[in-house]
Amino acid sequence: MDALIPRPRREVAPGAVHVPGWLSPAGQRELVTACRAWAMGPVPMRHTRLPRGGVMSVRTLGVGWHWRPYAYERTAGDVNGARVPEFPDWLGDLGRRAVTAAYRDPAAGAAYRPDTALVNLYQDGATMGMHQDKDEKSAAPVVSLSIGDTCVFRFGNTATRGKPYTDVELESGDLFVFGGPSRFAFHGVPKVRPGTGEPATGLTSGRLNVTLRVTGLE
Repeated sequence: MDALIPRPRREVAPGAVHVPGWLSPAGQRELVTACRAWAMGPVPMRHTRLPRGGVMSVRTLGVGWHWRPYAYERTAGDVNGARVPEFPDWLGDLGRRAVTAAYRDPAAGAAYRPDTALVNLYQDGATMGMHQDKDEKSAAPVVSLSIGDTCVFRFGNTATRGKPYTDVELESGDLFVFGGPSRFAFHGVPKVRPGTGEPATGLTSGRLNVTLRVTGLE
């Protein structure tokens, strides 16, 4: 997108807020470096197998908790049985700043206590079908950070995978937070635009998406 055209903060739906360019280039590089370290293990980044036998086109890893379809676990029994990395304090701090910025509400930010991150890497035409984030036992907001190639982020409603929905262009450094009435809205990524990222972030190709959540689990 033309850098001369401002992209203002936007409430896409009640409780769903897009903040363009929120994460600085330095912050993006730090997150890419952390994701590279996590991807090396103890549980490697992988293509998740779905219950009906399909395989997700994105590559995924978990921090704090291991995610597999419909459940969170401390160890990756469906991969190699290893325990995922601990959720770091600095990532929780980042999540609190993100909620504060999105909602313009310091109290909401201070109350946010994410305990897991789900990292998705989109390469080679990877997409994400419409789905709800409902494996958590908490209705706290989801914080989504984008790095690398621009994507079309389709944000829908809580009742159906179909319309009405809104397509939002998420560029490198963009923040998207959804909570409140939109916490369980269907959403997905039907398209990633190859070659639109900034190599200075440390990600030479593809799109990296880091989502912070509160599992509500002990």
